[in-house]
Amino acid sequence: MKRWQRVLLIIVGIAGIFSVRIFEEQWFYDPMLAYFKTVDFQSAFPPLDWSRLVPSHILRFLLNLTFSLLLIHGIFGKKQWTKMSAWVIVGVFCIVFPIYLYCLYSEMSIGYLFTFYIRRFVIQPILLLLLIPILYYLRYQQRQS
Repeated sequence: MKRWQRVLLIIVGIAGIFSVRIFEEQWFYDPMLAYFKTVDFQSAFPPLDWSRLVPSHILRFLLNLTFSLLLIHGIFGKKQWTKMSAWVIVGVFCIVFPIYLYCLYSEMSIGYLFTFYIRRFVIQPILLLLLIPILYYLRYQQRQS
């Protein structure tokens, strides 16, 4: 892959991730945004429209996944690593998303902070912060041997 193509993928990936975050209130249905902005968590638990909430979170996940994979492929340029990253991100989502939905269904009976941090894994590309250093280390190890 040519250098300009890799730079373009990196720019599109970063711009996409930021745009999903910047326009989250306009693009996605998530009553928990306002709820978690309160400091004391004393406000009433918001009513949830499950038929809008689940597809909205899945769409947000797919957008973050797409932009994360563009960024990873732009940085490393290896299809295998991009595929492996996709499997890791999808796998974690498949584990964490039902837990998050249960937390919402039970009105956070497990705990506010637990729900808050599980939500982060659902709506934001946090795994990208782990995968990029891991892949850099893998590339370093391959170059050493």
